[in-house]
Amino acid sequence: MNPSPDAPDGPGGDTGREPPERAALVPASGHRLSQGATAAVLLLHGGRADALSPPPRLNLPALRMRPFATALTRATAHADVLVAHVRYRYRGWNGHHAHPVADARRALEELRALAGPVPVVLVGHSMGGRAALRAAEDPQVAGVVVLAPWCPPAEPAAHLRARAVVALHDEHDRVTRAADTWAYLARARAAEARVHAIRMPRGGHAMIGDAGLWHRITAGAAAALLGLAPFPGGPGGLARPDPNADATAGPQG
Repeated sequence: MNPSPDAPDGPGGDTGREPPERAALVPASGHRLSQGATAAVLLLHGGRADALSPPPRLNLPALRMRPFATALTRATAHADVLVAHVRYRYRGWNGHHAHPVADARRALEELRALAGPVPVVLVGHSMGGRAALRAAEDPQVAGVVVLAPWCPPAEPAAHLRARAVVALHDEHDRVTRAADTWAYLARARAAEARVHAIRMPRGGHAMIGDAGLWHRITAGAAAALLGLAPFPGGPGGLARPDPNADATAGPQG
């Protein structure tokens, strides 16, 4: 498998220039940064394994997360929840630099300065899923929802103790491997994380097929992790993450 989850044809176009540092916390449409937020959901989009250029103006991985932001806004409309995107300085993960993890941490720091230590759920796709899992060591993070995440075999999971992790993956994904995701969840469960895996029936890496189902499960899980709703059940739903559950269980109902 090419290690570049969202650009299998290679990074390309890198300038090596230091991008300007801007706010990492970007409110989703219909939201504004305010001190009144009681909780937050931060979205992290995909990227490339190696790319030192900033994300392009027309950034398809970031656009793919907008419907998730809309679904999350609807699912948390009854509460003062900030839904926001994490802005990356660089397009790639870039080896030991793990640049999107640093951006996620900056966003969490900006959120703390704005609203205090409110509970946070991180939602990440592909490279963004890997970054969300790494950034979950932050004490404000109550849980993580990852979508077709990039989980290399050596990816650490010990820091997820007492946190909830929900993973959605289509086993037909040809960019990131669902088997790696299930193996990661097994390591997280061994570290006493509360885990649950959802084998999505279709959608591939871009989550296009059954897109509405991806959106609904993600939004419902994030709201539940914040204590705002019961965990969604029925077809395509999931049970509450449990440390003793089968890490490769499918949807309930």
